[in-house]
Amino acid sequence: MLSRRTLLRATALLPVAAPVLVPGAAAAEVPDLPPLTILNRASFAPHEQRFAPYLATLSPMVNDMADSGFFAGGWWRSPAASFNARVQEHVFTLAWFHANARPWNPYAGDARLLAALDAALGHYLSLQHPDGSFPEYNRNEHGLAPTGFGIGYLAKTLQILRASGALPARQAQITAALHTSMTWFLDPANHTVWQEPLGYANQTASGLAGASLALKLDPDPALVRGLAEAFPRLAATGVSSAGFFHEKGGHDMNYNFEVMLPEMADAYQQTSDPNLVDMARAFTGFLSYNLLREPDGAGYMVNVAPSTRTSARWYDEVRPDPDRTALNWTFTRQVPLLSAFLTAREDLAEARAAWAASTEPVTPLAKQDTSPRILTHGLHGEGFPSRRQRAAAIAELPYLRSDDFVELRKDRGQDFLYVRKPGLYLGGYFGERASLARTGLTFLWHPEAGTIICGLNDNNHACWSTVFPGQAPDSDGPLPATYFHGAPGGGQWTGGPAPAAFGIRYGNANVTTDVLVTRRTVRRTVTANAAATEQIPLVLRPTDVLTFTDGTRAAFGGTTTATADGLDLRRGRTTIRLRWGTPLPATLAAGTVRYFRDGSRRFHALRIPHQGTFDLTLIMG
Repeated sequence: MLSRRTLLRATALLPVAAPVLVPGAAAAEVPDLPPLTILNRASFAPHEQRFAPYLATLSPMVNDMADSGFFAGGWWRSPAASFNARVQEHVFTLAWFHANARPWNPYAGDARLLAALDAALGHYLSLQHPDGSFPEYNRNEHGLAPTGFGIGYLAKTLQILRASGALPARQAQITAALHTSMTWFLDPANHTVWQEPLGYANQTASGLAGASLALKLDPDPALVRGLAEAFPRLAATGVSSAGFFHEKGGHDMNYNFEVMLPEMADAYQQTSDPNLVDMARAFTGFLSYNLLREPDGAGYMVNVAPSTRTSARWYDEVRPDPDRTALNWTFTRQVPLLSAFLTAREDLAEARAAWAASTEPVTPLAKQDTSPRILTHGLHGEGFPSRRQRAAAIAELPYLRSDDFVELRKDRGQDFLYVRKPGLYLGGYFGERASLARTGLTFLWHPEAGTIICGLNDNNHACWSTVFPGQAPDSDGPLPATYFHGAPGGGQWTGGPAPAAFGIRYGNANVTTDVLVTRRTVRRTVTANAAATEQIPLVLRPTDVLTFTDGTRAAFGGTTTATADGLDLRRGRTTIRLRWGTPLPATLAAGTVRYFRDGSRRFHALRIPHQGTFDLTLIMG
């Protein structure tokens, strides 16, 4: 007879092949978990507010489960297929809510929840290969990510089960599974985990974080020794000479700042390994050039064009729960500069008080947006910087501490360039293009007006580029660069003090771009072998006054075309003047991308077609 759940899922995405469960774990119907009826915001301790949306999601998630224990329904990770071990990482979530009695948690000790957890663990463990690895994208895969993250979630789940005394048979199975996984993961000859350099450093770090806890629960001399040897290896192979963590051939802000650094913090909480501090310090140095502080206090814009995998475009000044970067506070004592990029504890307390006072319902999380890492990182307590500490760190950001420098960082054929002059801060990414990144000039910031130009990655319509017919930008490819004392073509700059005027020449077979940076101007001269369009990705605010030099007033959020030789952007007391010398039909058009939680800033593309030569000067008022 078909079970109720089987009938309900007759048209859902089901396994390609039925999993083989752990011996002794006979499948039984997973009972439904009653939906949450009342959620009293005021009953949550401030540091546990992050659990509220997961509490609202728990019943829908459990009630979507297959009787086999597979987390069907697509709540976490793709593909939502039964062979994907990463889908099962919510065993931690079920274990936590079952074991932790709180005034707001009606599911603590619930036998139905425990039955669901038992089934979920049975399915999870059935996916492990004999060598200890787990699959993600196909059943026969021996995957780095599912094994690395799995070690962490299984170890934390085991810790909860031991403390509560629940599911003793599963405890023994998890203990054995962890030992096998760590043996596979910590083997330096395992090139799935250990490449030189690492391909996906966050995934390797996750396994070390999980092993750090697992080996505290069950010390094993050989594995403890292997873990101790793994941390310096992570530092040697996972950190770029430019300071970022390796992700798919380059840097990625999201995976570096929101996954890798918190996983390192998790590992440091368990081990206090000094290599992790050194890595955090190196990355914070890189971060300090690439997060652009908005003078109005909105937060930080991200120099996202060099990112190779994801598109994290901004970080709000105050990031209430759930915050994927929260555990980064772990390193702020040893790396004070990192405090600049965290929420101040007073601001977080105010945000949490407002959350508790709100009468809005807490709704279930959207499918896929249910990372259990948010909850696991809350296990370590909190140590956010004070407003005073954070302000002191902000004052030490390189482009706020100094108004005249050139910083060039290199790695694997890629140049990360940062030029500060009294009236501007300019960024560029040159050389080989990694994955989704976009090369060329990437951002322009003003000390009073904030970010004026910011190119995106993975987007040919929103990079700072010379664009050929077919929407083919030069940024979507390698752009090697040479640097000069003064105008391009003069004496080359290879390091040292910033010249009074700094030149850049970059290009490919179709176009050469010369850039000259002085105290308050950026001149960009384009020489192409065919007609093209100059594309400038502006970041605008509703209060900006936008006027073409022919007198045409441009509208924020709309599309405006004018035949003019320039555009004035007035923001508060500052006017940024863009001049291109010859009247040409220019278009300013709003895009769909918005920035910050309030969405107040918006991407607009300024596009000026030309016949192959174009001379643009930006005058920073």
